[in-house]
Amino acid sequence: MKSAYLRIALVSLALMIPVAAFAHHGWAAFNPDDNVTFQATVTEFHFFNPHTVIEFTVKNDKGQTEKWQGEMTSLTRLATKGWTPTTLEPGDKITISGNKARSGVHVMRVMKVTNAEGKDLKIELGN
Repeated sequence: MKSAYLRIALVSLALMIPVAAFAHHGWAAFNPDDNVTFQATVTEFHFFNPHTVIEFTVKNDKGQTEKWQGEMTSLTRLATKGWTPTTLEPGDKITISGNKARSGVHVMRVMKVTNAEGKDLKIELGN
C-alpha cells in the first residue's frame, strides 16, 4: 500500500513539471550559410519571450515592398545588452543582417542590427 501512495505521489509530481521548460527549438530552422542584409523600415518590435521579434519591410529587386520578420534571443538576454521595449519603433530605418529561414519564408535569425545613426545595436546571439 505504501508503494502505491509513493507511485501516485511521484506521478503527480511529474505532471506538475511544465513540459515547456524542457522544450527548445534552437536555430535549426535557419540556414547559417544563407545570409542576407537589408536596408529596412521597422513596422513592429515585439520585446517578449521566448524570442524578441522585429517586423520590417524591405524593397525587393523589383522595387516591391516585402514584409519580413527577424527573430532574436529573449528579452532577458537583450536587456543585458541595453535593449528596451522602445529600442526600435515603427518607422525606424535600420540595416539588418541574418540567416534566412530554410523554408524560404520571409523570416531571418538576426545577427546584426544597425540604427539610422550607424550605431550597431548589441545582440546576444544565445538561444
